Amino acid sequence: MGPSYGGPFQSVRKLAQAQMARGIEVAVRMPWSAEAEEHRSDWAPVEVSVSGKILLPPFGWSPSYGRELLECDAEILHTHGIWQHPSWAALAWKQKWHRPHVASVRGMLEPWAWQHHAWKKRPVWWLWEKKNLQTAALLHATSEQEAEALRARGLTAPITIIPNGVDLPAAGALNSIPKLEFKIQNSIRTALFLSRVHPKKGLPLLLEAWAKVRPKGWALHIVGPDEGGHRTELERRVEVLGLAKQVRFSGPLVGEAKEQAFCEASLFVLPTHSENFGIAVAEAMAHDLPVITTQGAPWKLLEEQCCGWWVPVSVQSIAAALDDATRRSPGELSAMGERGRAVVAERFGWEGIARQFVECYQWLRGEGPKPACVSE
Repeated sequence: MGPSYGGPFQSVRKLAQAQMARGIEVAVRMPWSAEAEEHRSDWAPVEVSVSGKILLPPFGWSPSYGRELLECDAEILHTHGIWQHPSWAALAWKQKWHRPHVASVRGMLEPWAWQHHAWKKRPVWWLWEKKNLQTAALLHATSEQEAEALRARGLTAPITIIPNGVDLPAAGALNSIPKLEFKIQNSIRTALFLSRVHPKKGLPLLLEAWAKVRPKGWALHIVGPDEGGHRTELERRVEVLGLAKQVRFSGPLVGEAKEQAFCEASLFVLPTHSENFGIAVAEAMAHDLPVITTQGAPWKLLEEQCCGWWVPVSVQSIAAALDDATRRSPGELSAMGERGRAVVAERFGWEGIARQFVECYQWLRGEGPKPACVSE
């Protein structure tokens, strides 16, 4: 896993590092990819093993990965994601060791995801994936919405609801980052999309909504890795809608370049069809940005805490939110962003997230009471 894998690269890596900080010995195993190998050092101090060649890419099937995981004498197995070989290997691990397995589904059973490429997923579901999840000692959801999706698939294992964490930039750190001129034709303010450029993320809806509003003095900056040539489709749509002077595309940005993109923005937009969490929303809030996202993501608290807009998944609803946001003064948007940052600091720190997982592990091993975040 590397940056192009989106949210899980951040959430799984940061969770492992935070658990290490709490005294838990963590080892990470993953099938080989060039990007995983390139970013192995990012996981330090966590021990990471990137196994051999994947023989069947559609299934992530790596015999050496399966053998290595099967020999892993761990007290807890915690898997992230479904539909590929690691799920099959987890079944074999449970049969050999008879020890607890925690499964983080990572949004892959959300309604939109369940229907996307259904012809490939249904056979895998009935061959091994449902059994893998049903025999887990604990399922992990990042929101009530995702927990409901797990129950809708008929899964009866206990569920813990623990959100993803997010790094909070130090106070004043954003002001010290040099500004990049992402603005287009001297636009005053920028709305930022930063996530994978994938059909799931709803970018066609955003472009249609932007074309309806055409906010004066605003530009749209679309940042993220292209998946399956989707960016080319979007660029064609930009030309058809006559938005070439308002919309800018960047590839994936990491490190200081990513921080600069957040720093240049006045508003964050994620017009997604489906998210189990939507870590990009939390990252934007941590960077003092008000957020527009859809009800495909579990972010009702944006409205509850007056730090953004949470709207139905439609062009009309996104356009209405854009119109409202882009008519507001910089001071109003800044105040919303400050409230969002306070919410992130209170609810999504990695130390607290790691503590909750450790409590779950201890409960599964009979070393503590059932945590409040677990429902059976």
